[in-house]
Amino acid sequence: MIPELRTFIAVARHGTFAGAGEQIGLTQSAVSSQIKRLEDFLGYKLFDRTGRSAILNEAGSIALIKAEEIVALFSRFCEAPSEENATGTLNIGAISSLQSTVLARALVPIRQIYPKLRIRIVPGLSMHLMDQMDTGQIDIAIVIRPPFGILPDLSWQSLIKEPFVLLVHSEIDGVDWRQILNNQPFIRYERTSYGGRMVDRFLRAENITVSESFEMDELQGIVKMVLQKLGVALLPLSESILPLPSGVRIISLGDYEFVREIGVVRHRQKSNQPFISKLAYFLHQEGGQSLAVLDS
Repeated sequence: MIPELRTFIAVARHGTFAGAGEQIGLTQSAVSSQIKRLEDFLGYKLFDRTGRSAILNEAGSIALIKAEEIVALFSRFCEAPSEENATGTLNIGAISSLQSTVLARALVPIRQIYPKLRIRIVPGLSMHLMDQMDTGQIDIAIVIRPPFGILPDLSWQSLIKEPFVLLVHSEIDGVDWRQILNNQPFIRYERTSYGGRMVDRFLRAENITVSESFEMDELQGIVKMVLQKLGVALLPLSESILPLPSGVRIISLGDYEFVREIGVVRHRQKSNQPFISKLAYFLHQEGGQSLAVLDS
């Protein structure tokens, strides 16, 4: 009925079927047919016809107001959705070491594209964030790759691979990481985290018994403990801890090096949502920048 309503509006404005037809590109007979269809649909006449003129009657005057509203609404309905008017909430889960680096940079273009979008950052260990992804509490997560694989309804996009290194105070001599681990107090990377489990497996595989002094998940906090001579630590070389304080140095594990892989997890059925897809894209871009920092 939209074409008939537009024709009705044109006739009301021009006062004749012929004038309306010229304006909207229809013959007079086509205009007449559309008006008849509309009147048949409504069940009442819209015009009082006198000669060539078509004058709105009382019912037609009331109908004209409604017709203009309907056509205007339909025109807005046909417009492509505007990204800048997109609303809602995007729930992002992220491990702490990525919140202030890759994620923070990726959110800059997201905010520019979606100024009205509410963004909620959910912190946590990778294991807990994966649980929240599974239950639908968060829409997208930046986590360490799970050792048990990814569920079928989730997708994985790799961002960064961070090598583990041994961090020691600069006053500790030597580069023999095995000897240092055996002789120095050890600050353990939280063993319930995926990264901490990797450290635990490495120590067991190399048959190294450490003298634990502390255990925590915060990478920057562990670096500060090393700086205070509280122990040594096996940590991923993350952008979040660079540059290292002048009192802390890195010892490479050489051929025994292992890495933690960080990536984006999202629901496959939600992957077409524009803001989720765009965030994943910008995270991938910023992950490349993070790799450049690690390589420099």
